[in-house]
Amino acid sequence: MAFPIDERQVNLLIREGEGLTIEFKERYTQRIDEDIVAFANAKGGTLLLGVRDNCTVGGERLTNDLKARINSLARNCSPSISISTAQIGDVVAVIVPEGVDKPYSCASGFYRRLDGNTQKLSSSELRLMFAENDPVPFEEKTIRGFTFADVAPAKIRAFAEEAGIRMGRTAIPLFLQSLKVADETRIRNAGILFFAKDVYDHLHQAQMTLLAFKGVDRLHIYDRRDVRDDLLTQFNEAVAFLRKHLNVRSEVRGVDREDSYEIPIEALREAVVNALMHRDYSITGTQVSVEIYDDRVEIVNPGKLPKGLSVRDLGSLSIRRNELIADLFFRMHKVERIGMGIGNMKEIMSAAGLRPPVFDATAFFKVTFSRRPDFALKDGVHDLQKRPVEQLGARSEKGSEKGSEKGSEKGSEKSSEKSSEKIIRLISDNGAANAREIASALGLTSRAVEKQIASLKSAGRLRRIGPDKGGRWEVVLSAKQSEKDNS
Repeated sequence: MAFPIDERQVNLLIREGEGLTIEFKERYTQRIDEDIVAFANAKGGTLLLGVRDNCTVGGERLTNDLKARINSLARNCSPSISISTAQIGDVVAVIVPEGVDKPYSCASGFYRRLDGNTQKLSSSELRLMFAENDPVPFEEKTIRGFTFADVAPAKIRAFAEEAGIRMGRTAIPLFLQSLKVADETRIRNAGILFFAKDVYDHLHQAQMTLLAFKGVDRLHIYDRRDVRDDLLTQFNEAVAFLRKHLNVRSEVRGVDREDSYEIPIEALREAVVNALMHRDYSITGTQVSVEIYDDRVEIVNPGKLPKGLSVRDLGSLSIRRNELIADLFFRMHKVERIGMGIGNMKEIMSAAGLRPPVFDATAFFKVTFSRRPDFALKDGVHDLQKRPVEQLGARSEKGSEKGSEKGSEKGSEKSSEKSSEKIIRLISDNGAANAREIASALGLTSRAVEKQIASLKSAGRLRRIGPDKGGRWEVVLSAKQSEKDNS
């Protein structure tokens, strides 16, 4: 019987890096039984011996003695685990199947995979992990008729770019299989949610609603956006919407000007990605929602807490409803390695001297952030440098239509200028940064960034060095130089 993976697939796994189903070890140690148990308790996985954490190969040889040691560790797990080992190139591959008799333990206890980390389970986490024993989670199910032809190559490339994976000429089916979101013939729902050409056409519940209200209740909507696309697009659109509608204060520190949002964007990003990772996608007719009120921001996702987990446990216990979806977000560096998003939100808010977010869990899970009154606009007059009129979605009742349009244009121009200067600063730090990376850092769309880069290039402030792929941008004129030349 042929070994499940070959050298080409191993090289791809090394390029992809550690994740839910991949673990690197520089050399053999007896503690690899923890990783074997963790894989068996999750989705199965591949342990590569002779590979460093930085994805470089040091090498390991599979002698008869080493093979016997590894097999002995697996047999001594409880229940015993059947594994496969082989020498592939310069590394030793250990294939661990998903267990059918969970939970499994080794001499030092029970373990699980959390993103790219093997973590010991506490008794409470062990109980919660298997309280809801769904044999086939929604993210692992498939849709009849969905084929590899329905996958968007551009979304595959965008994911690989975000994750820093060099795909080379890797075929799409092989790439998706390596991420465990597909097999030889079918794509799982997790893969559809990230890579389908038309996600909404296949999964109507895969959508996000972005809402901005005037006042503190749900009566008057002044801005709305429905996002019916892949989960990465939903994440980026939500962050951009929050940046658009939250108050921001600019402070000069030394020679630099820093923008400070009334609610730290980092905390809101954590909340958005947690909503996308933990929502119950099996509930149809629902969506993730981001709602902005005058006094607060609410981020809501369908799905109650796992059985036995309470709100007071949040931040100390971490149970994943969608492990594959969480792993893909982890690979794109959207979540912390230890998977403690709730704790991160609390720490970020505390560091900013703000009240902690409030969590509520019924049939829906909701996190609420309080807005800062000291950032609010005074006397009903909109400060265009903080929030352009066109972003507010409604003109002043006292102002004329002409005045509103004029103010909107000025505000839009200033907003565009501010984004341009941020793009210049980012490119100064990293000329190899692409439009998607810049868009993610600024909370803009890739199209908006590409448009501004083209404008900066036309103005002679940027120039391209090398080809479109593999080249880099170079700053020709700084902001001060540009102002001097124009004066």
